[in-house]
Amino acid sequence: MGFITWMVVGLIAGWLAGQVMKGGGYGILMDIILGILGGLVGGWVFGLLGLHASGLLGTIIVSFVGAVILVWISRLVKKK
Repeated sequence: MGFITWMVVGLIAGWLAGQVMKGGGYGILMDIILGILGGLVGGWVFGLLGLHASGLLGTIIVSFVGAVILVWISRLVKKK
């Protein structure tokens, strides 16, 4: 994927994770970062499960799942 595609996927996935986990986004930059890191985490988790994403929608879903996992972990760490 190209750089622009990564940015768009990251923005969409990060924004969706913000909506689901918090009720609002984290801002454009943090949404992009969260989505891109979520893509790495989601790709790793899906790989462990033997699942693979294909196409733009699959990539967004994997990134979204990873971003939700990252938000959940960050909330666990903040509580302690």
